[in-house]
Amino acid sequence: MHSTDVHTHLAPLMGCEVDGVEEVGGRLVVDGHRVGVPGLYDAGALARHLAVNGVDRAWVSAPPPLYRQHLDAERTREWVRALDDGLRARVASEPALDRLTYLPFDRPEIAFELVSDISDSVGWTASAGGGSLALDDPSFEPLWAAVAARRKPLLLHPGESPDQRLDRHYLGNLLGNPVETGLATAQLVLGGVLTRHPGLMIILVHGGGVVPSVVARWARGVSTSRPGITTVEDPLQVVRRLWSDCLVHRPELVDLAISTFGADHLLLGSDYPFPMGLDNPFEPLAGLDPELRSRIAGNADVIMRAGLLS
Repeated sequence: MHSTDVHTHLAPLMGCEVDGVEEVGGRLVVDGHRVGVPGLYDAGALARHLAVNGVDRAWVSAPPPLYRQHLDAERTREWVRALDDGLRARVASEPALDRLTYLPFDRPEIAFELVSDISDSVGWTASAGGGSLALDDPSFEPLWAAVAARRKPLLLHPGESPDQRLDRHYLGNLLGNPVETGLATAQLVLGGVLTRHPGLMIILVHGGGVVPSVVARWARGVSTSRPGITTVEDPLQVVRRLWSDCLVHRPELVDLAISTFGADHLLLGSDYPFPMGLDNPFEPLAGLDPELRSRIAGNADVIMRAGLLS
């Protein structure tokens, strides 16, 4: 069984001109902002990083600065195609790297086009929260059905929080990211998406964000029939249909993730090459039994086999 880091990032290798995007000094400038983390532009460095840490493979996705959720429909369609082509080119020379195709959840109709047209990526990634529409919005139903039918994983990564109170103290990342993951998950759980589409294989990052801390409160809301809640399934059971990486910063939080999602639904995730990630994705698992560590490292293979056998 292979060990796989499901949460890594690289920038695309741009082979065409796209409005609002240029390359300056080997770095992308996107809508006037320089995307400057050096590791984003070196697929070989990521492959070497995996080898040093004893990880066999990585799933690679575009980082949030490249989501560009403010674009109109035609510019979005142009950008996401160029982004996927560029990420395909970036990882082409590294056999240990597989790309995840970015789906614009601010434009579910364009996301549906990508799922219909693209077959050579290992799966999908999209923005949790940020500028995405609510994930239980009816406009997503054709997309959810298509993603479930293709039996490929969808990694939800938090987008930029629209809450301006988080502009200070780096709170957009420190607090906004885990909350955006929680918001998207609440929509999937309480909006009945995971009930209507049981074939979805959705992965959360950063240990599920705030989900492990608040899902029991959601369950209490369901059991006491709070206003606006229509689901009848227990959220504590529904979230166990989700997957999560183990990118947490305390070993006891791995235990919390295990109790929330189940050890069979945990995955390695480093957030390479960002400073808020981990130098070694095995680090949070150091206190676990070696057999359990090995199982978690190989759970991505379980996801892929489920897709192949469906």
